[in-house]
Amino acid sequence: MTRPDIATLSVGDVIGQRVVTFDRAALVRYAGASGDRNPIHWSDRVAREAGLPGVIAHGMLTMGTVVNVVVDWAGDPGAVVDYQTRFTKPVEVPDPGEATIEVTGTVGALDAEAGTVRVDLAVTVDGAKVLGRAQALVRL
Repeated sequence: MTRPDIATLSVGDVIGQRVVTFDRAALVRYAGASGDRNPIHWSDRVAREAGLPGVIAHGMLTMGTVVNVVVDWAGDPGAVVDYQTRFTKPVEVPDPGEATIEVTGTVGALDAEAGTVRVDLAVTVDGAKVLGRAQALVRL
């Protein structure tokens, strides 16, 4: 994939959309890979005792997965020079079933002189925002 040309972009352009799903097996795989074995990510009982509605996805799994819409658009993971978000609502993962996360990336700001684009990510589950102020800065 070729890199986008900053000269052809405008604030408000949608750079990509994606639907991502997590099931309980994905949470177990991520727990093993990341070392985050907190039982709120696999035990309904522990999650409820912690005041949660049930098992929730790891925040870093959610954050790391949804930024891929930006990485794929940019054509190079190294082009993403900054990425930040606020966690606004946990991603509940039912059993059986899966959580469906919808992601839309939109050009939020352009700096032609610096060669950077701020991409704003809208990240929702069942219409509810799960990440707030999710922004990636991309150097093109």
